[in-house]
Parts: sequence; C-alpha cells; structure tokens
Amino acid sequence: MERNASQAFGQESHHKPIKSCHTQRFEQRRTNKTGNPIAAMTEQELMDYAEYNRRAWDQQVEQGNEWTVPVSKEIIAATRDGDWHVVLTPQKPVPKSWFPKISGLNLLGLASGGGQQAPIFAAAGARVTVLDNSPMQLEQDQIVARREGLSITSILGDMRDLSQFPSDSFDLIFNPCSMSFISDTRCVFDECFRVMKPGGRLLCGFTNPARFIFDEDKLTQNQFEVRHKLPYRDTTHLTAAELEKLRSENEPFMCSHSLEDLIAGQIKAGFTIADMFEDVSDNDPLAEFLPVYFATLAEKDIRRSKENHSGSEQQQ
Repeated sequence: MERNASQAFGQESHHKPIKSCHTQRFEQRRTNKTGNPIAAMTEQELMDYAEYNRRAWDQQVEQGNEWTVPVSKEIIAATRDGDWHVVLTPQKPVPKSWFPKISGLNLLGLASGGGQQAPIFAAAGARVTVLDNSPMQLEQDQIVARREGLSITSILGDMRDLSQFPSDSFDLIFNPCSMSFISDTRCVFDECFRVMKPGGRLLCGFTNPARFIFDEDKLTQNQFEVRHKLPYRDTTHLTAAELEKLRSENEPFMCSHSLEDLIAGQIKAGFTIADMFEDVSDNDPLAEFLPVYFATLAEKDIRRSKENHSGSEQQQ
C-alpha cells in the first residue's frame, strides 16, 4: 500500500484504470515500543488528524500527484458511449455486475474527490454527490464538470459524519480506499447504512492490515522485515523526526484497521456482504506474496432495513 494512492480512483486512459490511493507511499516506520494497544484518539486529536490530512491532500493536488489528476475528455466521451469502468483498488476494474443501472441513480462518492470517478458516474447518467475532506480534490471534480457540462454536487466534509444527508438518500455509495486515513470505521458504516435506500449498495475498497506490519524502508530493498505491531497509526508509531518528514513532504497520516472492523463492521451496521475480490499493485514488493488490497460489495437488505426502522420506532 502506498500512501499517495488511496483517495482518487477512476481511469487515466481509456483502458488503464487509475490505481488506488494507497499505492504510492509508505515511509519508514517505528513500532510502538510498549507493545500496548493504541489508545483511542481524543476528540481534539481526531479534529487535528482530519485537518492535517485535509491540508496534506490539498498539497498533493498542488504538487500534481497523479491520483489527483482529472480524467481526460476521451474518457468522458467513451463513458457517454457506454464504455466505462472504475476501480476501488489498484488494478482490477469493479465488476459491472456490482452496479445496478447507473442512469438516474442517486450516487454518493464517499471520500472520492479528485476528478476521476465522479465525472465518470455523472457522464454515465447518475445524479452524483461527492463528499470529501479536501477542497482541492473536490475542485478537481468541478474542473471536469465545467469542461464537460456535467452536474456534480461537491460537499466539503468528514466521511465519518453524514448527518447533513437525510436517511434513505442514496441508491449507491462508492468508497475507494480511504479508511486508512481515518481512525474509526464503525461510524462510517453506520452512517452509510442510514443514508442508503433499502436495496441500495455500498462498494468499498480496503487495504489489508497485514500491509502495515512491514518496515517500509526495507521493503524498497526487497527485504521483508516484520516491524510494526497492529493496529498501526503514524501518529503513535513514528518518531518525531519521522512525523516531521511526513509533514515536510505533505504526506497524509495513515492507520490500519482490522479485518473484523472492515468486514464485520459492515455486517454489524446492517449490511449484507454480497461479494468481494482481492487485488495487488504492480509496484508493491508484496504483490508477489499476497494480495494487499480487497474490495467488498454490501447491500442494504430491504427486510433488515424494515426491522431496524421498527426497532428504532420502538425505542422512541
């Protein structure tokens, strides 16, 4: 998993999908020496973490990070002709069977700014809303929208807080690998379930937490040294000097999440996992040994939705 690859996915050419936002950078890291579980972040720490990552992603856009570059006119033209695909992970296109008919869908691109997926969905006929923590990433979507005459609603916000959306708002939520930029996934899945229409679909990309245990500096030399105790977080596992290096390079802070949090977390929120696939990144040394990325298709079952609604009314 590389740090620069996880927020923006789509297509960089007609046949080559743009890779996941987790595919470009993992700096050298130092394990939590105490070996104790990482304490939950305070409210102020959460705010500071999100604010830092907002500035970092804005700078990635300024620096021309390839995962923040808007899609071309040719891609939009092909999409309008019915030839399109997007990715949740570095390489594999999302199966078309995961999508209902796109035209007319109310679609939320969750933490997916960057001028890549949202314009493709809009050109395919969806009514697209994008919520992203980076103003510059949202502006990349609007650059394509203005150029191509597309309608995309851009909202600046934290993916953990969807309170501005009424319940049962969206038919589909598309979330490329971005969970590693936040510390708590539970609230994301809970909120996604609430704003999802009954029968709607949640498509998410993730990084396998095993990716975080290795010494990244050694990996660049094809040396596989297990170094970090999970759960991993930049702000607790790195020295002050290493954190300063990240800041100086405008790199977003990252953290790991357990498979239980990422998969069972969706189920506990009320979703049914309908399908999944695994993926690798060509420029990841671990690709020879294991698939570092995976994606899930989850559905909001109409029956469970009604049960949850009845339960809420009884509690009131």
